[in-house]
Amino acid sequence: MGVEETVSKPGRGLRARLTFSYILLFSVVLAGIGISVRQLLTALVRQQAEMVLAEEWGALLAYMRLEGGRLKWAYDPEDPEQAFALQRLQGVLLVADSGGEIIEISNGYRALGGEPAVVLRDAVRAQNPRFFVRREAGGNEYLIRIGKHREGGQDYAVALGMAMMESSKLPEQFTKVYFLAAPALLAGIGVVGWFAARRALMPLKNLAEAARSVSEGNLSLRIRETGSRDEVGHLVETFNRMMDRLEKSFSQARQFTVDASHELKTPLTAVRGQLEVALLTARTPEQFRDAIVAAMHDVERLSRISKTLVQLARAESGQITLRRKQEDLAEITEAAVSIFEATAGEKQIRLETSLSKPCMTEIDRGLVEQLVYQILSNAMQFTPAGGVVKVELRRGGGEAVLSVSDTGPGIDEEHLDKIFQRFYRVRTGDGSQGGAGLGLAWAAWIAGAHGGRIEVRSAEGRGSTFLAHLPEAGSGGVRNERMLQQ
Repeated sequence: MGVEETVSKPGRGLRARLTFSYILLFSVVLAGIGISVRQLLTALVRQQAEMVLAEEWGALLAYMRLEGGRLKWAYDPEDPEQAFALQRLQGVLLVADSGGEIIEISNGYRALGGEPAVVLRDAVRAQNPRFFVRREAGGNEYLIRIGKHREGGQDYAVALGMAMMESSKLPEQFTKVYFLAAPALLAGIGVVGWFAARRALMPLKNLAEAARSVSEGNLSLRIRETGSRDEVGHLVETFNRMMDRLEKSFSQARQFTVDASHELKTPLTAVRGQLEVALLTARTPEQFRDAIVAAMHDVERLSRISKTLVQLARAESGQITLRRKQEDLAEITEAAVSIFEATAGEKQIRLETSLSKPCMTEIDRGLVEQLVYQILSNAMQFTPAGGVVKVELRRGGGEAVLSVSDTGPGIDEEHLDKIFQRFYRVRTGDGSQGGAGLGLAWAAWIAGAHGGRIEVRSAEGRGSTFLAHLPEAGSGGVRNERMLQQ
């Protein structure tokens, strides 16, 4: 199944799942709203009914007289309003003494089942009246208020009922209308969610199409960023950054292949040419020896290039583990300088040193020796006869800084940020390009692996200064082997 089918096919795609999630979410929300509103309406209707019944209770007590356990009514029979009000109040009524003996009970209250004596006695003892609902056989509901009434030094239980008003049906009516309308509302939400999901997932569809179109020859493809800061926008941005890195990596790999082929081809061609010339023209042992010596020189150069390439490949793939110990960087630097003293004498180059001793660092001695050797070798190579190479080592700020300055031709500013790249070489004033362009790349990796760095300060015609920064022992700036491998 293709990526596009997975995204767009209804029922199984992400779009359908998102739409279903919208509907499910809104179903829960609508159900919660409906239940909450129903409960609120029920509470309001009940509160209103209790207030009305409390007023009816007060009106009842105004007409009721209890003397010697007998109930009498105080009203004007000639007043039709009083007669009608009393008739209404007597519809659902029960009066009992403190012992639970019924004094008066209406037919309406009998239809509701009356009240047990224990309930009546509890009502007399209770501090506040109690409300409850009773349903008659016909299904009509009545709200009952039962409480204590004191008259003539006696306590009585009085229960007054009132048919629930039409407004009591409001919660039920609301529920029917609300949940009948909910499916139509959810259908509308589903349609809106379907198109909203389509719009939201469009960048993902473009991303899938772009991913299918990616090939080694088509790495410049990018997805237009919408500028949104949501997850999809972040994904598109991440994809474009990944394509940037991928394109750069492929470009570097192609360039590496071209450069490596060229660098390895040159000494191989030289070896072959020298041996062919020797076979065709050499007649004496001395001539054969000279040809073999020249060939060995190119073989050694080829070996150095191959070794450095292997080291860089192993380093960049995390296969080199640093073996750290506390070492004196001043001692390592002195040893490296002594190696070049003979070369300096032959080229009439003055070597000057100024080393802060001791300078303890936690390093892999073998790798740092290569770093120091490479920087010194680079300075000696480009310093002309009569020039000066100055080596300084100082401490400060939790790091040791090795500085190697020369009086060579210098480096133009446009090359400064590239000279630590593999196979990058700067052509000097005499037209030469130095070595294979791998030494500084290897030195930069060694410094970085120790938690340090290499920088260069130079200007064309004014010489160059290379500075290697390495953390001092105990400074906390050294990365461990696990971090290096990662």
